[in-house]
Amino acid sequence: MAAAAVDSAMEVVPALAEEAAPEVAGLSCLVNLPGEVLEDGEWRHHSCRYLRGCFSPRRWPSLMKHYSPTDYVNWLEEYKVRQKAGLEARKIVASFSKRFFSEHVPCNGFSDIENLEGPEIFFEDELVCILNMEGRKALTWKYYAKKILYYLRQQKILNNLKAFLQQPDDYESYLEGAVYIDQYCNPLSDISLKDIQAQIDSIVELVCKTLRGINSRHPSLAFKAGESSMIMEIELQSQVLDAMNYVLYDQLKFKGNRMDYYNALNLYMHQVLIRRTGIPISMSLLYLTIARQLGVPLEPVNFPSHFLLRWCQGAEGATLDIFDYIYIDAFGKGKQLTVKECEYLIGQHVTAALYGVVNVKKVLQRMVGNLLSLGKREGIDQSYQLLRDSLDLYLAMYPDQVQLLLLQARLYFHLGIWPEKSFCLVLKVLDILQHIQTLDPGQHGAVGYLVQHTLEHIERKKEEVGVEVKLRSDEKHRDVCYSIGLIMKHKRYGYNCVIYGWDPTCMMGHEWIRNMNVHSLPHGHHQPFYNVLVEDGSCRYAAQENLEYNVEPQEISHPDVGRYFSEFTGTHYIPNAELEIRYPEDLEFVYETVQNIYSAKKENIDE
Repeated sequence: MAAAAVDSAMEVVPALAEEAAPEVAGLSCLVNLPGEVLEDGEWRHHSCRYLRGCFSPRRWPSLMKHYSPTDYVNWLEEYKVRQKAGLEARKIVASFSKRFFSEHVPCNGFSDIENLEGPEIFFEDELVCILNMEGRKALTWKYYAKKILYYLRQQKILNNLKAFLQQPDDYESYLEGAVYIDQYCNPLSDISLKDIQAQIDSIVELVCKTLRGINSRHPSLAFKAGESSMIMEIELQSQVLDAMNYVLYDQLKFKGNRMDYYNALNLYMHQVLIRRTGIPISMSLLYLTIARQLGVPLEPVNFPSHFLLRWCQGAEGATLDIFDYIYIDAFGKGKQLTVKECEYLIGQHVTAALYGVVNVKKVLQRMVGNLLSLGKREGIDQSYQLLRDSLDLYLAMYPDQVQLLLLQARLYFHLGIWPEKSFCLVLKVLDILQHIQTLDPGQHGAVGYLVQHTLEHIERKKEEVGVEVKLRSDEKHRDVCYSIGLIMKHKRYGYNCVIYGWDPTCMMGHEWIRNMNVHSLPHGHHQPFYNVLVEDGSCRYAAQENLEYNVEPQEISHPDVGRYFSEFTGTHYIPNAELEIRYPEDLEFVYETVQNIYSAKKENIDE
């Protein structure tokens, strides 16, 4: 009887998992089978083989790397724990839209996640499963699963980075530190030190092959993986660098990215290896890592405007000055420079101190400083994610930097006071300001200004009423022609977008109306205006007369689509429950509009 029940269960469970709605997909599981089946000895024999198969990359994509093929595992117990974690994950994801729809960044809801019991890998795996759901449905689930996964991984990476920074100053794993920065800024990508090191090892093998043609008895060829041996003879070191330059710049075509210098991808080591380009500091770290593996003791130089490496030419134990080194420009195809040529490179004379070697923390500080500068360039329509990430990283290294704490306070304040942004960020501003005041009482002017405006914002929030509901049937909305979920095209600028909100007239302030030259429009600001998500990732506020239906609608690739919509039908987006509460009559209007558009299109084709 038990065996028959097992065979039946094995056929039914996968089918249930595939056919269920997003809320319960994958949760009709074996743990709900009758007790007599679970306790049967024959069932246990079958189940372990079957359940191990359930942990395959196709079913649960990120789990198998945590298990060794030789380890004994009670797969039934693993399955139970994994399914319980999946239920908890989906319960939390389902709650996020209702709790945080009106907030830009859920900042106090992650406490539920931090208090979860059971292995974190199972919880993360369920989030990955949600993100990998096929089709154009469950967009809101995917949106919040992505946010939660982003948060979880960043917290883990930041803890690892802080532990890494506690290493002694002579701990020189520059690559490891750079990978932590890469991981923190790209937490949803599968980036690991092991994988990046494996790619570098493959480059080292190519260098060794070239080096063998130069000197078949070169001592570097005898080095084993993981060894930290160094070659002392300058001529032998020179042969390694020659081989490296040939492989990196001639054979593999690595080069400095002069055309797109101010791109954050240039600072991420996994992208440097994929795209084979970077900026001076990232190219130098790659060059340094390869050289040291082959026995050449290069050192990093925090040279102004252009990161360099230095190669000692003096005798071991002798007193050295800056002229006893050759300086290597990894950005410039490994070109070897004198002191005078270094100054010519940046167009200015610098002191001898700037030719000195720097430790890991200083190298990471410069990398994060570059990201911070790029983050400040982000447009006002963005979420400032890069700026927030780089501030987090910088303050992890230097937690008492008053100016950066002030910048973080201003950033959170800025995000907190925008319409529909997070109220809890405002409270975080107060915590940061209190810390600044303790560190530097001289900042009381800037702190006082931010505190005053933060408290004023809190008072305004207290006066706000509940959700504003906009009914198309209201007389004051009679001129609103379009509705949420429609795919539109801007008549003047040509961009595609989807509507996620509307106002009967322009609700922006006089300064915005003047700056955007709204008065030059035929209908001015006395016409409906629409909140739209644009395909370039921006959010805009467009006048009705500037929009028209897109008769060939496509999905809008915008990171916030899932915040407002649950599904893309192929012709329009369906609002999620939270957006529909605010525009309860729009969905029916969308159906009528789409039907009319495509009926007219069909008539034109027939004619």
